[in-house]
Amino acid sequence: MIADISEPTARAGRREWSALAVLVLVVTLLAVDGTVLYLAVPSLTADIEPSGTELLWIGDIYSFVLAGLLITMGNVADRIGRKRLLLIGAAAFGLASAIAAFAPNAETLIAARALLGIAGATLMPSTLSIVRAMFADARQRTTAIAIWSTGAMAGAAVGPLVGGVLLENFWWGSVFLINLPIMALVLIAGPILIPESRGDASTTIDLWSSLLSILAIVPLVYAVKHWVGSGWDATIPAFAAIGLVAGWIFVRRQLRLTHPLLDVKLFRVPAFAGSVAANALAIFAFVGLLYFFSQYLQLVREYGPLRAGMAELPTTLASMVVIVFVGALGRRLGAGRAIGVGLALGAAGLVGIGLTTFQSYWGLGAALVVIGLGIGVAMTLSTDAVVSAVPKERAGAASAIAETAYELGVALGIAVLGSIHLAMYRSHLDLPSGTDPSDAAAAEASLAGTVQNVTDPVVVEVAQNAFATAVQTTSYIAAAILAVSAIVAWRVIPSPRGVMVDSHGTH
Repeated sequence: MIADISEPTARAGRREWSALAVLVLVVTLLAVDGTVLYLAVPSLTADIEPSGTELLWIGDIYSFVLAGLLITMGNVADRIGRKRLLLIGAAAFGLASAIAAFAPNAETLIAARALLGIAGATLMPSTLSIVRAMFADARQRTTAIAIWSTGAMAGAAVGPLVGGVLLENFWWGSVFLINLPIMALVLIAGPILIPESRGDASTTIDLWSSLLSILAIVPLVYAVKHWVGSGWDATIPAFAAIGLVAGWIFVRRQLRLTHPLLDVKLFRVPAFAGSVAANALAIFAFVGLLYFFSQYLQLVREYGPLRAGMAELPTTLASMVVIVFVGALGRRLGAGRAIGVGLALGAAGLVGIGLTTFQSYWGLGAALVVIGLGIGVAMTLSTDAVVSAVPKERAGAASAIAETAYELGVALGIAVLGSIHLAMYRSHLDLPSGTDPSDAAAAEASLAGTVQNVTDPVVVEVAQNAFATAVQTTSYIAAAILAVSAIVAWRVIPSPRGVMVDSHGTH
């Protein structure tokens, strides 16, 4: 595995593993928070009556702020201490969750969601950089990052399940109140279990770089989300252009600074650049699949939210099994080959989804297991390679890059695969002649609207078949993307077997 050869190899003990449990709870909760709100939209709308624009901001402001501030907060963590920033973030996250749960109007809820994004940006890189600091032994660190990655994957997968259970029994604010006991636990156990670690406190954070990083990421995420939410229009290339220009200026500035916010020269290192790309592509396929697969289970197979959540569990359980063997696999094959194998397994699982879309659930369940194993391996080893490719004192900044890749992978997975799926659905929607125009319009818009509003069983069945066929096609396309990325990872990311190398690839 890739690590700094100068590190001490002292092995972590019970305190470090207990601290890891707290950190994994945090990252799982943050991933849940990214998806749990979608199910609450109907009851939230009925209660506080947001306008269409306000509803969009309630859903999107969290991910905009989170993605925009990750790189800055990773550097802040290195400077003031990762444990200190984690505890500040946990307190802010708890406070924002309470405000969101009891928000009397849309404006308050939008402000609370923005504060949740700021707090989330302090928590995410802090958790991963603390893991990097606590586990100096390369084998233990790989296992620890596998557990951390499982938390991130499980949170994204069980968000809708948690939301479904809560909303069947409580009001919409309950999806925010679940954050409070976890953050209370962090504030109680964190000071006792988590050791403080920091980088060079004498280096200042360049505010212009911070602003440029936000201007680069937020418009790009907005363009992607607007594309999938409202369809293509002139604002999408405009915001994408703003993000790309700001990104270009940001990179130029980083190359001139003595202490850059983001060391872009790291992207010249194949292990680092390839691992960041692999990380983003793995979560791209995983979240993109979840986006339309959850709808498929509920709208085509007619599972309830709880049963649909249970049906997706094989992926999460398989990603947990990865913890047992991922370290040995990385040492046996080397990082690049092992990441390539993981991405190839993910591709095979997606092909399995396509092949069994119209079959019994057992085939789908087996395919989900393969996806969980493959994505679990790829995410763990690519994250490990990213945070291990820099000196320990820059762990916060490296963790922020891994987290930003994760957030962009989430946004692009939903946007690209969601858009492909919608296009495939509409192209396969072959309604019988004489269909009522209002039924046809509902079917053209979405399957969800068809199931809810159309009474003609023939139209509903045709729409369900078109949706399932689109699941097949989109799964194959996602599989092809992962297969290509598997080949690239195999060839580009170095694969020293059982050897520790530094960030420049020297032994």
